[in-house]
Amino acid sequence: MVTSLHIPRLVIAAPSSGSGKTTVATGLMAAFSERGLAVSPHKAGPDYIDPGYHALATGRPGRNLDAFMCGPELVAPLFAHGAEGCDLAIVEGVMGLYDGAAGRGELASTAQVAKVLRAPVVLVVDASSQSRSVAALVHGFASFDPQVRLGGVILNKVGSDRHEAMLREALEEAGMPVLGVLRRAPQVAAPSRHLGLVPVAERRTDALSSVAALADQVRAGCDLEALMALARTAPPLACEAWSPQRALFGAAGQNPAPHPLGSATAPVIAVAGGPAFTFSYAEHAELLTAAGAKVVTFDPLRDEALPDGTTGLVIGGGFPEVYAPELAANAPLREAVAGFASAGGPVAAECAGLLYLARSLDGKPMCGVLDADARMSERLTLGYREAVAVSDSALAATGTRLRGHEFHRTVIEPGAGAAPAWGFTRPERRVEGFVQQGVHASYLHTHWAAEPSVALRFAEAAARAR
Repeated sequence: MVTSLHIPRLVIAAPSSGSGKTTVATGLMAAFSERGLAVSPHKAGPDYIDPGYHALATGRPGRNLDAFMCGPELVAPLFAHGAEGCDLAIVEGVMGLYDGAAGRGELASTAQVAKVLRAPVVLVVDASSQSRSVAALVHGFASFDPQVRLGGVILNKVGSDRHEAMLREALEEAGMPVLGVLRRAPQVAAPSRHLGLVPVAERRTDALSSVAALADQVRAGCDLEALMALARTAPPLACEAWSPQRALFGAAGQNPAPHPLGSATAPVIAVAGGPAFTFSYAEHAELLTAAGAKVVTFDPLRDEALPDGTTGLVIGGGFPEVYAPELAANAPLREAVAGFASAGGPVAAECAGLLYLARSLDGKPMCGVLDADARMSERLTLGYREAVAVSDSALAATGTRLRGHEFHRTVIEPGAGAAPAWGFTRPERRVEGFVQQGVHASYLHTHWAAEPSVALRFAEAAARAR
């Protein structure tokens, strides 16, 4: 049923990556949350790391809005699902405001998400090397697409009071409100490495301090009242909130599976977590739960056995290359995973999970489920992919089409098994990944909300394995 969603909302965008979107978005989320507001955090694009900081700032799951992987038609329903019952929603953009999937126009850009959500945009500008030119820059972004409503600017990395005065004067001439001014503050910067920010799970205590510092910085430098007033100008959003039950079972939303959550016969699906496996979309666990599974988390760095009663195993993305010695040292769990897979148990592994199932990673022994070896590489593999399942598996039937995303600095040799997981159709044609017994392992990150049948198929495989 289509409803009218009345929720104040803002999209935090920038002219380019590195301008300070995460700083501002996370700081705003934390500052408004500290005022007692229920803040719904969102991230445009496929990024897993920023939503971890958003979740820390708000106490709610950080949720992605990816118009490429899920389709533009799911952006508003997924937003409504996450924002239900909240007082404010903040969406952090991806790259520059108008940057999207290569060669696809506005598809998957922050601008497209803002238009779908009918949300005002706040542009975060790195002003460190400009003064009056900032007005020309902002004017260009404001006028490029009349359907994108640029409601104001937050100036970042401002050097001095004089610098601020020059910037404000230029933007006043251009008729663009300045909603905040942030000075250079390296002490609140989160550390980065080969794939971006270090995830929250790896530095939780320090991350809490960083988020608190960001809230202080934003509270001191931004006009929170003006930002909230701008958020309230967003018109009602007419859409039906996404629901895992409806996604799986249709409008009735009834679960016909014979293994409802909480019953003694519910399949137990163990999901890898902890510092080495931090990449996961919240909707995946919600879909598995709606399909009748009991979802439990385990940490391959510390747990020496799979959770009791495990009948399905999900090993998502993360940074096993950083923790290869520790993962290798946990031989009991590696043997348990290998035994589970060799017995035909259903396993869904993405990227980091693929590496963990390999014979070795940078010379360190892994689970040995796959006859392949992985290592770090100097080459970054990054981008959206269009894929079709080329082998029947516990996750996907042959012919299932999904859009996904690759993001890694590792290689695995060979790159595909005798029964590959996916055939990529764009941007290049190749096969990739491994399907053997119950294992589906691949570099490709996917969003199951785009094709809920994979979650149901996997939960049913786990039920049979029981």
